[in-house]
Amino acid sequence: MAEKKRIYLQPKPVRIWHWLNALGIVTLIVSGAQIRFPEHVSVLGSDYKSVILLHNTAGFVVAISFSIWFFYYTFVARNMHKIYLPSRDDLQSGLLRQAKFYFLTYFLGWQNPHHPTPENKFNPMQKSAYLAIMFVLVPLVSLTGILLTNIEPLRNLILMIGGMKILVGMHFLLACSLCAFLFTHVYLATLGHTPLAYFKPMFNGWEEIEEHEDAVTSH
Repeated sequence: MAEKKRIYLQPKPVRIWHWLNALGIVTLIVSGAQIRFPEHVSVLGSDYKSVILLHNTAGFVVAISFSIWFFYYTFVARNMHKIYLPSRDDLQSGLLRQAKFYFLTYFLGWQNPHHPTPENKFNPMQKSAYLAIMFVLVPLVSLTGILLTNIEPLRNLILMIGGMKILVGMHFLLACSLCAFLFTHVYLATLGHTPLAYFKPMFNGWEEIEEHEDAVTSH
């Protein structure tokens, strides 16, 4: 038997940030692909300069989105460390337990070992991934993007890190990593008790949770 209950998981500022960030990143990926491979990608038209302008604008939007995210969790909610930093239990057993669920027991119909709450939204694998994405990948993509849009005034700094070829290569590889994360993120979001269960909280803030009385769980 399963009893359903609802918890208010995603406050409005978080939802606004999420969709602003998603729009910016998707725009960056599409415009970046067209800038990198103009002979193969022409989704945004044939005006190369306009695509570059759109790419730079999207980068600015993502930078603002990142600032909103950092400000909200650090100074408003004041729970950045609780939500994004893996605990000792997460590192010792939680990562393995969650990986087992994603790669095996989910397909056997077992219950997710992680039960989200407003103070503990993410499972151990999500925490680790978001920590790397938000504190390493996004800042590095932003930094290399800033350097590429300010080549002349920052020429000496660009030369210090190896020159334009190294910088362009770093920016491209970091962008590919961000793109891979996006596809993985969307796929894992379909692994709720219904394919849309994890999408709904990002629209209305509420997540519906099934509590199983006699369910087989992974321990």
